[in-house]
Amino acid sequence: QVQLVESGGGLVQAGGSLRLSCAASGIIRSILAMAWYRQAPGKQRELVARITSGGMTNYADSVKGRFAISRDNAKNTVYLQMNSLKPEDTAVYYCNEEVVAASGYLSVWGQGTLVTVTS
Repeated sequence: QVQLVESGGGLVQAGGSLRLSCAASGIIRSILAMAWYRQAPGKQRELVARITSGGMTNYADSVKGRFAISRDNAKNTVYLQMNSLKPEDTAVYYCNEEVVAASGYLSVWGQGTLVTVTS
């Protein structure tokens, strides 16, 4: 069984920064891709940033130039550095990892971490 544990959310003023972390545990043969999604109240979950095993990244237009996704393969951990935060970034942020585990391909979700940006 593969589990993801997220950390780093919290309350921050507009213009501030936060760094989210997501660590995977369990029997993982390989991690194909890691991503961060977010869901604001009353809105659908949306992709924020994604990084593949080869290091290719893509970002939502709304966060380009402000957020940066990175990964530590040795620790099976993905990070999201969020700078110049805006009130509209307020949401629950979810980590997602596509892995090959003992049972085969899995798409695993974290429990979510709340980010609140005040004006």
